[in-house]
Amino acid sequence: MRVLNQRAVLDRLRRLGAATRPQVAKDTGLSKPTVGQALADLERHGLVRPTGRTTTGPGRSAVVYEPNPAAGYVLGVDIGRERIRVAVADLGGAVVARVDERNRCRSAASLVRTVTDLATRTVADAGLALTDVVVKVIGSPGVIDQRSRVVRHAPNLPGWESAGVLDGLESSLGPVLVVENDANLAALGEHVYGAAQRARVFVCATVGTGVGMGIVVDGKLFRGAHGAAGEVAFLPFDKSTSDVHRGRFEEVAAAESVVALARECGLTARSARDVFRLARSGDASAVEVVRVEAERLAFLVASVAAVIDPELVVLGGGIGSNVDLLLDPLERALRTMTPLAPRVVAGALGDGAVLSGAVAMGLEAARELVFEVTL
Repeated sequence: MRVLNQRAVLDRLRRLGAATRPQVAKDTGLSKPTVGQALADLERHGLVRPTGRTTTGPGRSAVVYEPNPAAGYVLGVDIGRERIRVAVADLGGAVVARVDERNRCRSAASLVRTVTDLATRTVADAGLALTDVVVKVIGSPGVIDQRSRVVRHAPNLPGWESAGVLDGLESSLGPVLVVENDANLAALGEHVYGAAQRARVFVCATVGTGVGMGIVVDGKLFRGAHGAAGEVAFLPFDKSTSDVHRGRFEEVAAAESVVALARECGLTARSARDVFRLARSGDASAVEVVRVEAERLAFLVASVAAVIDPELVVLGGGIGSNVDLLLDPLERALRTMTPLAPRVVAGALGDGAVLSGAVAMGLEAARELVFEVTL
């Protein structure tokens, strides 16, 4: 019973914020002496701390308590083909250190070493050691096959599908390590901190180097039977009605295809970013490339709407984040494809969406683990 009371008090402080003993008693239905004992136990174990005293109202001032953010830390990692991002956050969710570097790795072994080195450096920047980190969450392209302990369908990371990758990460970074699909983490990040905070059923489509989608149903990530829910890169797609070759959606919507289409239109573009920059400046050929890309994304939205019926579609990634240019032609095309038209918005977290989702997932696990281990 004592542990249940402690959990109720701590949950209340985490959910609603700092409070005095009478406020906690009122909100939990526990007696003031019970709350007082629980707070004393939690403070003794470093899970809560006094943050001041009340200064208004009649009578004596009361001590205000809050969850102790320094009771534990989480590590989040976003592994992309172009960049690797790492962040350390305390249990209050505040990021205390962050590193963002270019990914120059050309093998799985090199990538494991680089992630480990960046994680160690980021933790040290926060004045901590890896042993101070309660949970580590890594976002990776592909389907994470926990049964076989391999990553599948991650062609943009050389060697990443080879055996031993997950075990290598765990061996280097230590226990309580979670490797999650990056699009799933982007969806979770937008749900907790970003554009989908009020959405019950939504999808987050990331379009950049590759194409992926995280699906949230009733506030929870939906992964499917084998972890492959949202692998929309494999949707069959014809470039034209006369083309009998059925390609994959990623082949016609990701960054390389945007650059290829731009060059077909006579543009000198080294990256998809160049194409969108030219479109913003009014270049007619670039505007046409953006229109084609928007129509292809409309196909994606129409396909997903027919199966999942989301209330919201969040677009992110290096291409998807250009909603200011994509939205009008996307919505026009969508109206010709389907009567099912969910609201389409830009992600609010930009290139930090995966990292934010990794931190959010880590915090949920770490807060529970710290309580169980400490008390």
